[in-house]
Amino acid sequence: MQYWLFKSEPEAFSIDDLASAPRKTTSWDGVRNYQARNFMRDQMQVGDQAVFYHSSCAVPGVAGIVSIAKAAYPDATQFDSKHHHYDPDSKPEAPRWYMVDVKLIRKLKRVITLDELRQHQQRQLKELAILKRGNRLSVTPVGKAEWDFILSLE
Repeated sequence: MQYWLFKSEPEAFSIDDLASAPRKTTSWDGVRNYQARNFMRDQMQVGDQAVFYHSSCAVPGVAGIVSIAKAAYPDATQFDSKHHHYDPDSKPEAPRWYMVDVKLIRKLKRVITLDELRQHQQRQLKELAILKRGNRLSVTPVGKAEWDFILSLE
């Protein structure tokens, strides 16, 4: 099993939105960064787990745990000219963007804040991409030791 971090602005899509979705499952669409796409398309497997991270909000941090419910498949929003994720250069016969389906495992008892994560940046979380300067990816890998440590903070 591999571990990941999925980042979303709660005003766009929150852990509560996922909890309200049918079967607590939804597609993770709209990823428009090649490296994040490659993680989803080439490395994610059904059953992998991810922390759901709220960003660009009053209290950014880890809000829940999800699992990959469906492996990568073409993101339909890239072909919809009325959708804000439309990509006129992407074609159905050669899709550029992919998505996975995620299923809520559980909301955390409390948000593990970015400030709290930063307190451990020099030791236990030194490889955590979300803490690295300039990292803006919405999907990043998380090592097993980091995963275990993050969950121990709850």
